[in-house]
Amino acid sequence: MNGVKSKSWEDALSFFESRFGGGLDVQSVIYLIGIQELGKGEQKLSKDEKLDIMHIAICKLLSFYGYYEFAGYDDEGWPHWNRIKKLPAIVPEEQEHFMKEAIVNYLQEEAYW
Repeated sequence: MNGVKSKSWEDALSFFESRFGGGLDVQSVIYLIGIQELGKGEQKLSKDEKLDIMHIAICKLLSFYGYYEFAGYDDEGWPHWNRIKKLPAIVPEEQEHFMKEAIVNYLQEEAYW
C-alpha cells in the first residue's frame, strides 16, 4: 500500500467538514461516500440500510485497488459489487490508514478535488 500523507487525509477531512460540519471521522466520511454513491439524496434509512450504505462506500473505495468490481443496480436503484480478490489480513491501525488512503484516492479519482 502506498502511504497516505497525513496532510492529504487532513485535506480530505476538511473537504467533507466544509460541506457537512465538523467532528467527522473515517466512519462518517465512509457513510457520506456511500450516500453519494447511492445517489438518492437525503432520506430516512433503517439501521440495516445504513450498514448497506457503508458497504456501498467500502466496495467503491476498494474498487480502486481491484478488490471489487461494480456489478450494476438492482430494481430499487441500489448498486451492487462483486468481490474480485480477497482482502489481505491487516491490523486495525493499518485498516484505518488504508481507508484514509482510499478516501483520498476517491476524491482524486472522482474529481472532487
